[in-house]
This record gives sequence, C-alpha cells and structure tokens, in this order.
Amino acid sequence: MQTIGILLSRSSYYQTIGFDLYEGLRSGLKQLGRDDIKIVTENIGFGTDKQQCYRSAEKLLLEENATIVIAYIGHRTAQLLRPLFLAANKILIVLDAGANIPQEWPSCPNIFYHSLHNALGAALAAKEATNDGYTNGGIVTGYYDAGYLHTYSLSKSFQDMGGTITFNHATGYQTHDFKMEPLKDHLKSFPDSALLTLFSGEYVEWYFEQMKNIFNGKNLPVYLSPFGLEETMLSNTVYASENIKGIAAWSKKIKSAENERFVETITELGRIPNLFSLLSWECASIVLKVLELSREHKNNISGIAQDLHSFSFVSPRGTIHFDAKTNTSISPLYKVAVIPNEEGKCELQLESEAPEVQEDYNKLTNQDLEHCTSAWHNSYVCI
Repeated sequence: MQTIGILLSRSSYYQTIGFDLYEGLRSGLKQLGRDDIKIVTENIGFGTDKQQCYRSAEKLLLEENATIVIAYIGHRTAQLLRPLFLAANKILIVLDAGANIPQEWPSCPNIFYHSLHNALGAALAAKEATNDGYTNGGIVTGYYDAGYLHTYSLSKSFQDMGGTITFNHATGYQTHDFKMEPLKDHLKSFPDSALLTLFSGEYVEWYFEQMKNIFNGKNLPVYLSPFGLEETMLSNTVYASENIKGIAAWSKKIKSAENERFVETITELGRIPNLFSLLSWECASIVLKVLELSREHKNNISGIAQDLHSFSFVSPRGTIHFDAKTNTSISPLYKVAVIPNEEGKCELQLESEAPEVQEDYNKLTNQDLEHCTSAWHNSYVCI
C-alpha cells in the first residue's frame, strides 16, 4: 500500500481546518477510485515553528516512508523544507492560501503549489472597483490580515488602474479593539470612495456588523478578496450593504457535475464543504498524477516536474493547470455579489467567471515588490 503524508495546521477561527483538509483529501482520492492509499498526518500547530515543520516533514519521509508529502504552509516554510525534499528525492505539494507574495517566486522542481489565490483575487477585486468608476479607495483590513502582501497586490492593482489610495485603516484582532469609526472621517472627505477590504474568518462578521450599525442604509461599496467571501463564514454574517462585490475562488453555487459531486460527498459525511476541503479534494488529482509520473519516470524529479507543467484537470471550480514558471496551479476565479438570504445573513450570487486570470497572474508575479516584505511565517488564517 502506498503512503502519502499531510502536514496539518491549526486555526483559531477555522477550527475544523485540519479535519476539512484531511477529509477533502481522503474523499477526493476515494471518488477517483483510490481508497487503497494510506494517509498519515502530522500536526504542525499554527505553522509558526519552523523546526517543528521540518521535524514533522522529516518524520513523514523517514518513519512513515511517504511517497509524497502535502502541507498547508506558506512559501517561506516551503523554502526551508526544500533541502529536505531534495535530499529525499520526493515531491512536496504545498496547499497555499495565496495570501502572500514571495520575494522570489519558487522554481524548485520538487515543490509544487496548489493555490486559492487570495492575493490575485484581491488585485482583481480592486480592478473591479475601478471598472465600476471608483477612483478613490480606502483599504480596510486588520492587524493580522494586513501582515500579508495581498495588501500590496490590492493597492498596486487599484493604483495601476488609475485609482488613488486615500485611506488605510488596520483595525485590531480582538473584539474590543476592532473599530470602524475611523471610516466616518474618511468618508466625509471622500464620500465616493470604494472600501477595498481584506478580512478573513469571523473578522468579516465583525466588519459587516459594525458597518450595519454605523452606516446603516448608506450601502457603501465594499470589494472583497476570496477569503472574505468564504461562504461558511458569510452564512453567519449580517447583510450590511447592497453594494458588496468581490472575487471568489469557489462557490457551492457553481453549476457543474464536478462541483455537485464535491458538495454532495462532503455534505453526506456530515461536514460543510469549504475552501479547505475543496483545496485538498482537488489535490487528490495532483497526487495521483504525481504517482503515475513517478512510475513512468522512475522517480526522476525533473521528468515528473516537466510533465506536471502540461497537466490539467477539471475540478469543482473549473479547469486547473500549472504555471511552469512558478510551479503554481492556476484556477478560475469568479466575480460575485453578496446578497441577503431569508434570515438577513449573507450569501453569494455568481455573476461571471473572471477573464484573463493567467494574464493577471503573470502581471502579479512580474511585480517589483519595491522593498515590501511580510514578517508572517505562518499559513494564512492559522493564528
């Protein structure tokens, strides 16, 4: 029996993340007819302890003899694991939130990234704001979310399209210091400003609640990135404005046989399908392709990597392929609007598929970060 290993992270406000990642992978393999593959797990906490990540990966390779290792980690941690996987001559598949922008885009032949593209989605959301006619934008985010370079992709995209960032509001990460009052003064000076927003998890819930309490009836224009549009969290969030849009990585409303199969399978297991179970469900297709190519190329990493660059598959969110320059998966992104449900909470309305995603991804990877840096080592949403 073949063995694959997976490094699982913890998250304070996505408390099911480990179970979602594991179940998505297990169910994805099963629906592809491979329930004969053993999955072994290692917990890496919040992913902030670099030595713990290294020890856990080493254990999966040496003690469990894993053929492939999957990990929900960031680019920096993946780079630290690079020598280990080169020495082992094994493939590492990184499940990536896509919230950070690396200083150097990876090109190591045995590390591939399967992404949710939050930074790219943020850039496209800013582009939508300018397409809607907004030339002034206020960035609204929190202490934790602001630490990732999706903030840069958001502001750079807005400015490249002719907009001006007129305000930055980073609020706290606890309820008592989470404040939206500073937006009052900003909106007095720039009443036609778009609120370019980066939040995840329950911060979206706090954000909309304060927006409704402070600006009720003003229907302020809000633009969100993929993690701000995660449907599980939105279902608990009060509807705050009739003018909330953004770019989503996935929705349970996507009409396709692949998406219906994913949603039904995860739901029948008593779990709620979300971005994390989706990511690992899709990863099952990548894992099986790597196993096939490993046999074909007799574990020659260069040969496996070369053929993965031309590999594509149909997932619940559409056709996915790899960008050969960065070893990163490219998937469809969706323009969405936030609408109310019968309980006055939020749900997504799919508008259309975002055009030219590959071109915008190329633009993102070619950006000069101009001395921008992030101090966050942990995976996005893992605090």
